[in-house]
Amino acid sequence: MKWLGIDTYQEAVIYMRRDCEVCRSEGFEAQSRVRVTRNGVEIVATLNVVDSSILAPHEAGLSSAAWNQLGGREGETIRVLPMPPLESLVALRRKIYGNRLDESQIQCIINDVAKGRYPNIYLAAFVAACAGGRLDVEETVALTRAMVNAGQRLDWGSAPIADKHCVGGLPGNRTTPIVVAIATAAGLIMPKTSSRAITSPAGTADTMETLAPVDLDLLTIRRVVEQEGGCIVWGGAVNLSPADDILIRVERPMDLDSEGQLVASVLSKKAAAGSSHVLIDIPVGRTAKVRSPQAAALLETLMKHVAKGVGLDVRIVFTDGSQPVGRGVGPALEARDLLTVLRNEPTAPEDLRERALMLAGGLLEFCGKAADGTGTVLARQLLDSGRAWHKFLAIANAQGGLRQPPVAPYTHPVCAAVSGLVGAVDNRLVSRAAKLAGAPRAPAAGLDLHVRVGSVVEPGMPLFTVHAETPGELEYALGYLETHPEIVVINEP
Repeated sequence: MKWLGIDTYQEAVIYMRRDCEVCRSEGFEAQSRVRVTRNGVEIVATLNVVDSSILAPHEAGLSSAAWNQLGGREGETIRVLPMPPLESLVALRRKIYGNRLDESQIQCIINDVAKGRYPNIYLAAFVAACAGGRLDVEETVALTRAMVNAGQRLDWGSAPIADKHCVGGLPGNRTTPIVVAIATAAGLIMPKTSSRAITSPAGTADTMETLAPVDLDLLTIRRVVEQEGGCIVWGGAVNLSPADDILIRVERPMDLDSEGQLVASVLSKKAAAGSSHVLIDIPVGRTAKVRSPQAAALLETLMKHVAKGVGLDVRIVFTDGSQPVGRGVGPALEARDLLTVLRNEPTAPEDLRERALMLAGGLLEFCGKAADGTGTVLARQLLDSGRAWHKFLAIANAQGGLRQPPVAPYTHPVCAAVSGLVGAVDNRLVSRAAKLAGAPRAPAAGLDLHVRVGSVVEPGMPLFTVHAETPGELEYALGYLETHPEIVVINEP
């Protein structure tokens, strides 16, 4: 076998010559799913057929994902075998045609997803078939259970085990690391496993990765939690709800995060991580993910029903989702903001600070560390005293050491054309512009916001600054912004 150094974003891909003996004898064609084995290790990969001389007839090339999964060495021999028929495709076709699935059918699909047996086209079909309200409540419970059962499940041997999650849709809302620092400083156990961005410019894991290592194995996570009471790591590295990470791989390019799958994704990760008490932040706003109080109430009902079905105690908090939180949008810029809050610096965004304190206070009350109505007061004491910062520093050091977030080499301010009051900041357009600038793949990229709703602006005053790691990405984002001036609405006097 031969490493080709091709990044296929977590999908195992094998490359073989069309005229090789294996392809001819087995009847393999492009996009065939095949089993690849080496020294007792087996993976499922998608076949790409090669007609050039990049490979010899007897050679097979592997993508980086396949190479890492096999633990390959250049020149070693591998076996390539056909895949048996997938029984779960019967259930998948039922769902595509709009039929309801029972728990055993959903478990069958998720087992095949978790074992890497589904190519991207099947994954996309499943994601699309479940979107748009096509999963009912019981199907969502079954999907959540199936996702938990398909991977490892942690047990911390005590309770309560705290967790906090935001359903997303609000740029810059990076409260989780602050909440973890406050909660663990108060003595709570909070092993926080976070996701990378799906449809946003940054997930908690993306932001935390600019500050400390997050790709930790289970033994290291246990050591950090036993030592410091908590961690902030990427859940995808430890096989917790592995089917969810595979589905996210398809949801990201589809820019799709449907309600049922959102709930299953969030709660399966919490259950698998061994959490018992989960605080769920649901921002509500016209350009947030959840756009109305009615939609928020329906999501709350679904969350609570599914949580009960998988043995979780949840508390829902509705928050203001009318505009971005903090100043930075993008991994490094959001990391900068949360550091200023934890360090009690005068430049810290007040809205990010107060939102984090409110959520941390709610979690302290929920888990019995503070009496009702006193949680925010305790959270503020822990933050103001520096105890939360020292706890965050200890967690970061235990995970591999605190580092400085990167700074983008290319920036460009976007200025007001008229005078007036800022009437709105569009969350979706802010997210889109930050992603076009390179976030989250380029950690230093994103937007730095200089105004909020109600700010007084004059012509030429910067509204926000675009940060990028390459000139091309900067120009790409600026080109988008030229055609979307409504990203910041200014009401003229």
